[in-house]
Amino acid sequence: MADKNRKGLGKGLDSIFGTDVGQFLDDIQNNAADAPGRKEIEIPVSDIRPNPYQPRKEFDDKALNELADSIKLHGIFTPLLVRPSVKGYELIAGERRLRAAKKAGLTTVPAISVSFTEEHMMEISILENVQREDLNPIEEATAYDSLIRRLGYTQEKLAERVGKSREYCANMLRLLRLPQDVQSMVTEKKLTMGHVRPLLGLDDEEQMYEAAKHIMAEKMSVREAEAYVRELNGRELPAKPSREKKEKDPLIRDLENRIGGKLGTKVDISGKALTISYSGTEDLNRILDLLNLIEESEM
Repeated sequence: MADKNRKGLGKGLDSIFGTDVGQFLDDIQNNAADAPGRKEIEIPVSDIRPNPYQPRKEFDDKALNELADSIKLHGIFTPLLVRPSVKGYELIAGERRLRAAKKAGLTTVPAISVSFTEEHMMEISILENVQREDLNPIEEATAYDSLIRRLGYTQEKLAERVGKSREYCANMLRLLRLPQDVQSMVTEKKLTMGHVRPLLGLDDEEQMYEAAKHIMAEKMSVREAEAYVRELNGRELPAKPSREKKEKDPLIRDLENRIGGKLGTKVDISGKALTISYSGTEDLNRILDLLNLIEESEM
């Protein structure tokens, strides 16, 4: 039986979708959950418009071709989820199936039509992809930004809805401050999020881009990239430190790296002091926010 908390779209989004949007969509498609205007139909592929809120931009051609071959042999087992539009239908869920169906030469596809609002459609589209870990880091960051800007999510609500920590969401959102060319390097899997996150501590976009190109050209590890950026900021030790200098305890080094990774900045532990570096007022406020030391005014 369908979960009673998921019935009736007049309720708040949280009570409708629960914490697992992917499961909610599966339930609708398997006739295990109620949805307004739910109707099983067979519709022309040409009548389906893309989902304007689909956060995923990159699709694996090999996987699509394999799915298309399967559809040719067996058809589409799980109907697409659509909603009525002024002309035809808008896709809610099933982007891969629709693309593969076109590759397979299908002219019609099975679908379930439901009467979701714009707000419902946006949240469903983004949360389903995020919860199913179907996005690259830039797509994920853009999706989070959309939920904040378009649906008025706070970072606390965002973290709750996507099942991540607030710190994780904040770090993802910071990726959107990178130059577009650097974001593309992450999207194209030339660099990882770990490689580019330290770049946010640099002074300007040009320096970030040049540093990213150097990191990629030298095939640096994440730790090497972090050290390189610290050196650019003038916070690195000399390239050849004196052998007489006492080597820091590896456990302390590990603790510095873990705290620094959490805060997205350089952390130094020496003696009985812990030093957290920041590049400016904005960066300081970001760190204070991660430490929950900034009180947010209530609306």
